[in-house]
Amino acid sequence: MEKGAELPPLQVRLTRADLVRYAGAALDHNPIHWNERFAKEVGLPDVIAHGMLTMGVAGRVVTEARVGTLVSYSARFTRPVVVPDDDKGALVELSAKVGAVLDNGDLRIDITARFDGRTVLGKAIAIVRP
Repeated sequence: MEKGAELPPLQVRLTRADLVRYAGAALDHNPIHWNERFAKEVGLPDVIAHGMLTMGVAGRVVTEARVGTLVSYSARFTRPVVVPDDDKGALVELSAKVGAVLDNGDLRIDITARFDGRTVLGKAIAIVRP
């Protein structure tokens, strides 16, 4: 792959049920991820997805493209993904492109994760060995 090559986009829905499953697996039972009243009391608009769940979902745009072996992955959390209490959940839209071909041949993949039209991760970068 060359610099600028785009990976196939991906859309993932997160529901409250996904948050409950993730909380159990990650042992992260913070009430901002399941209790609407508590989330609003601490200034959030509603229940939000776990940051690491959001990051993991965003990484799927790289792993599902099967461009190579994931060597490293990092991101900053910039905005929350607000998950409504309905059957549709929150739609996270993912895109990625090759930002650079490194000296050793590895690819730097720049990932964009959007929710409600706004980015939710900053500097989301995966290093992939083709």
